[in-house]
Amino acid sequence: MASGTYRADVCVAGGGLIGLSVAWRAAALGLSVVVADPSPGSGATHAAAGMLAPVSEVTYTEEPLLRLGMASLARWPAFAAELSAESGMDVDHRSDGTLAVAFGADDVTALGELADFMDKLRLPVERLTGRECRRAEPMLAPSVRGGILAAGDAWVDPRRVVAALLAAAGRRGVTLVPARVTGVTTEGGAARGVRLEGGGTVHADHVVLAAGAWSGALEGLPPGVLPPVRPVKGQIMRLRGAPGFLGHCVRGVVHGSSAYLVPRGDGEVVLGASQEEMGFDTRVTAGGLYELLRDARELVPGITELEVVDTFAGLRPGTPDNLPVIGPTSLPGLMLATGHHRGGVLLAPLTAEHVAGELAGGRPEGDPPVAAICSPMRFAGRAAHPYP
Repeated sequence: MASGTYRADVCVAGGGLIGLSVAWRAAALGLSVVVADPSPGSGATHAAAGMLAPVSEVTYTEEPLLRLGMASLARWPAFAAELSAESGMDVDHRSDGTLAVAFGADDVTALGELADFMDKLRLPVERLTGRECRRAEPMLAPSVRGGILAAGDAWVDPRRVVAALLAAAGRRGVTLVPARVTGVTTEGGAARGVRLEGGGTVHADHVVLAAGAWSGALEGLPPGVLPPVRPVKGQIMRLRGAPGFLGHCVRGVVHGSSAYLVPRGDGEVVLGASQEEMGFDTRVTAGGLYELLRDARELVPGITELEVVDTFAGLRPGTPDNLPVIGPTSLPGLMLATGHHRGGVLLAPLTAEHVAGELAGGRPEGDPPVAAICSPMRFAGRAAHPYP
């Protein structure tokens, strides 16, 4: 909790990867910034595997999300390089691609149909036989019958990214206030700051709501302004083996659920992740961990020999249409940067660029048109999710 009064051009409510990225970019444009969060990076970011995989995660009904993901993926190399240079920290940005594999005849057919869809979208993928899959990734199960290689997919370590953002933002003069935002203050019909748990306040010309799954729970706002964001629980497990255990991100559909393994440069392998509509439940459960291990073992049997180093459950911020909510609201002075669901890590550079540009007085445009696809106005008048 925090008491006292703070003053800045911008107050960012929420210190996850999205909020910190916005703060860093806004400070780089010369704005004074306060970030309010009791424990930065400890929520959905801490649970994220860090996949930057718009190609291998494409679905038949989410082409706007694909456009956003591809645009942000293209920004990640420069974003990571600049962040590493300013912070002096390595974020483990890797671009070795995703290998999606199939086992039974039905899985092979479904994967082939997905590859056809990817071809229509002109996405860079390569179809592989089972033998070619195992040649690319020797630890795969012998029963793999085919796969798709999305060579342009990448990944980072979100926990390292948060540490780097905290360091880089600090060097840019961003003030971190270790307190939860409880409400937004208004003056003259515009947002002019926030109230903090513990009695403190932040006065600001602009408020950016980037509180993830909690974004729909603030006080002091007119009806219909808060986004309809809901928590989607995800459990992950982190294992450790020798560096080089896997060379690609590996994913597949096992027992009807999508499973993936993401390798780190230090030998860590992240298994993920469940998707559970359980409200604000962050318990790690025996059943959730069992399913993660069971499904991952189907893909890569050797993971059972690795050491378990961490388990965690986080809450992704989901929206009714699975698209993020980015941009100005109907309340002047209040901007949203939330609702990224599974794509918070991937979409951080694009989100930060767009929001910081708006805060600095610009009207960011380009392809994709973030303002049109992600505008909070599409939910105008819709009630926030009824979770406490």
